[in-house]
Amino acid sequence: MQQIFEPMKKWLRYGLLLLVVALTAWVAMRWSVWFGNPEELAVEPLMTPAHVLLTFGDSDESSRNVSWQCDTVLRPSHLELVCVEDSDTASIEAKGEVFASRKGKAAYYVARLRQLKPDRHYRYCVVSGNDRSPWHEFRTYAQSRDRFSFLFVGDVQDTIGGIANRLLLEAWAHHPEVEFLVCGGDLTERPANQYWAETFRTLDSIGQALPVLNVTGNHDYFKGIIQRLERRFPLVFSYFLDSKVDDNMVYTLRYGDAQLFVLDSNREFFYLWSQRQWLKEQLEQSQAKWKILVLHHPLYSIKGKNNAILRWMFDDFVNQYGVDLVLQGHEHAYARMTGHFKNGALEAPVYTVSHCSPKNYRIHFDERFDKFGISSRYYQTVTVYGDTLAMAAYDANTHALYDSLLIVMDPDKNFSWRPVRDLGQDIPENLDFTPDPTNKKDAKFAKRIEEYVNLHPERIKR
Repeated sequence: MQQIFEPMKKWLRYGLLLLVVALTAWVAMRWSVWFGNPEELAVEPLMTPAHVLLTFGDSDESSRNVSWQCDTVLRPSHLELVCVEDSDTASIEAKGEVFASRKGKAAYYVARLRQLKPDRHYRYCVVSGNDRSPWHEFRTYAQSRDRFSFLFVGDVQDTIGGIANRLLLEAWAHHPEVEFLVCGGDLTERPANQYWAETFRTLDSIGQALPVLNVTGNHDYFKGIIQRLERRFPLVFSYFLDSKVDDNMVYTLRYGDAQLFVLDSNREFFYLWSQRQWLKEQLEQSQAKWKILVLHHPLYSIKGKNNAILRWMFDDFVNQYGVDLVLQGHEHAYARMTGHFKNGALEAPVYTVSHCSPKNYRIHFDERFDKFGISSRYYQTVTVYGDTLAMAAYDANTHALYDSLLIVMDPDKNFSWRPVRDLGQDIPENLDFTPDPTNKKDAKFAKRIEEYVNLHPERIKR
């Protein structure tokens, strides 16, 4: 018997050794993906006020914050505000904080505007010491109207010197009615000086006039066993300074008849649990007619990932509390999934995945989704008017309509009846893809596209 087991033990040892070698090689190849953070470049200090950004404040559509950067030490700073219609002027003191990145220090400032009047045109400039910024302008929400629109983009994370700024300015020009910009995370490529500079270039002439509401994405965090978010992030998107819960970057905004709920989906399980409690409380308290959830990682993945923890944490609340629209990013394609009544008719909630990045990912064509788009950049407009919420998606390169739907409430049924009218089903899907013949993953993706087209020819050719 001993003679029989000796060879088996020998081969078992060889097998374990090969397993350890293979595992070590695999970890070595993936190490940079899991834990690698790009080098941060030193940049010249901004000695005059710059990187000015308009965001929402801590309450509702009537509050605003303005953040900016100037010098490497704190100076006495304030914001000068002029209401054009009333000729009222005000000076709002700013609070400053010096932030030390891996390659230098910078002073960040936040001015909180809490006495704004509805439906007014305001001009403002920021002042640090004896230096001031150019004048900028914005308008406040018109409470007399029951209609408003906003612009949504998923991941942007543009390359240095990229075209995102031009695309967003064109999108705003095509849709001048939008009142603010919502970003689905990964607005910045990585937490480093050079990429933050590109982010502010992307938002130039937009983020000073339209309030920006950005959520955290995985690219905003430093990689590691425990991922870490720089203090710089809430100093720029300063509404998080007042709204974060247990180091979660969560936030809620009531704007007219709608309320937006922002989650920090990149966190570990124990942080997500506290977010779950926060979201439950916010949804229970909400009196808004329309509820919109914004997070970076999709609850239902189009990349073949499970995302079971996120779905378990939050998706039951989507249905329980009547969330109408879920806006998501991360997976660098366009997709839309719509709920169904028992008879098969479409109903809310509507889940969308979108991006406006130069990077496109290979996806899986999950049958639960009604529409897909690849090999391009996309943005969406969301419009609320009365008992209707309209969502439209556009190709960011051509600004052509790519998807469209309406959610229409029935007030006689206590707004629990929320059927969806699919206005985008006759718009052909963009599935253009040119595989690299030397790349096996490209070949598999091309095969998946071919199988999907054969299964759904009606979505491709009209």
